[in-house]
Amino acid sequence: MTRPIPSANTGSHDQPISAALAAFMGTSWAPTPLPEEARVPGHRVMPARRARLSAAFPGERLIVPAGQLKVRTNDVDYRFRPHSAFAWLTGLTGEEQVGNVLVLEPDGGQGHEPVLYLRPRAPRDGVSDEFYRDRRYGEFWAGRRPDLGEAAQLTGLRTEHSDALEKVLSLRRGAQRVLGGVDPVVDDLVDGAGDGVADAELAAVLGELRLIKDAWEIEQLQLAVDSTTLAFEDVVRALPAALRHRRGERWLEGVFNLRARAEGNGIGYESIVASGAHAGVLHWIRNNGALDPSQLLLLDAGVETDTLYTADITRTLPLSGTFSPVQRQVYELVLAAQQAGIAALRPGARYRDFHEAAMVVLAEGLADWGVLRIPAEEALRPGSGLYRRYTLCSSGHMLGLDMHDCAKARAGTYLDGVLEVGQVLTVEPGLYLQRDDLTLPMELRGIGVRIEDDLVITEDGARLMSSALPRTVAGIEEWMGTLLG
Repeated sequence: MTRPIPSANTGSHDQPISAALAAFMGTSWAPTPLPEEARVPGHRVMPARRARLSAAFPGERLIVPAGQLKVRTNDVDYRFRPHSAFAWLTGLTGEEQVGNVLVLEPDGGQGHEPVLYLRPRAPRDGVSDEFYRDRRYGEFWAGRRPDLGEAAQLTGLRTEHSDALEKVLSLRRGAQRVLGGVDPVVDDLVDGAGDGVADAELAAVLGELRLIKDAWEIEQLQLAVDSTTLAFEDVVRALPAALRHRRGERWLEGVFNLRARAEGNGIGYESIVASGAHAGVLHWIRNNGALDPSQLLLLDAGVETDTLYTADITRTLPLSGTFSPVQRQVYELVLAAQQAGIAALRPGARYRDFHEAAMVVLAEGLADWGVLRIPAEEALRPGSGLYRRYTLCSSGHMLGLDMHDCAKARAGTYLDGVLEVGQVLTVEPGLYLQRDDLTLPMELRGIGVRIEDDLVITEDGARLMSSALPRTVAGIEEWMGTLLG
């Protein structure tokens, strides 16, 4: 299914390979085995995860792909990240997982046997030239991959060559479901044999199974948060240089990304580095603006660990190191909203409660300022919502392998569900006061403030995982002053 065609996988600018060189390349290579104790991180928790998925679909074949490479430009691909469901079930998170597929085969009873189909490391015996000629998969070009035995050792799974997958999937022995839209090769193999409703249910269940994090996952998320804390400190230290650069936002983006790549896999999502009025653009990732010391900087960024768990934190900082009176006014209202949201977090509370608590505070504050021309109570009614002109997005989301984690989970278990111990989520209210909004007094226009923290639901409430980063006006000013010397 995935065997490379050398003539199609070498670049137009590659030099031809002579018969003598091909023969020479197939000889005299020392073995480079993996350490005997090598296992994927978190391997002890993976069987229980697969068992939970198996119990949800007895007697059905389940197909979960890692995904395929996507072309960025000509013969250069985007950096590969396996699909989160595949990583959650296998522990395999590396760029070498391109094209790999996990299949849970019914075992004849109520369970499944997990089988990992993968593209193994190419041999160096002179029969194949993939290892030095194939630009996408060759070891000399893309790095080492495990062979079938090594992959079995790493994961504890039965492994098969990916070339066998086409034949296996053609043999229908009953119902099957595929995580669609991840791997077009797999989608083509099951085209006409899949069931869209059944496949959507598989995606939903995979999201729902990930809603509650186990202890190992919470450790990984705390590691992501701690690395993100270091990256925020790096950004503050870099402010003097960034203020001098014509693209100061992009300078700070690079500083954050440096720490993310040094500490983990990279960034968990494209960083939002929004100064001044750019903070009113909710997903500002152009990051091409200059910095003005009289303005605020909204930094929304997270480090992703090597195990692919990501933090998601936002701080709004005065570029001068000190909030102006009007900046303080806006900031403290958002902080009060966030504190109200955090106070609403506890097991058994409705998921929507924390957002609604934060919105009450913002609406009342906007009414007190005279920005809202109607009472807060009226603006908060479902038929109104006029306060949302200034705070358009929701106040948080689940967090884990994805920044917006478990997004395929059904509303009854997520948005309309209740909070449970072990869930990790963000609380992130904000005010986005557009620079061209004629309903605002001039001094408020162009100010955007968001405060976002990561929390885990505990038996008696919630633990603030990102507590190392200050949130109060005084705390931020002192922290920035210390870092800037």
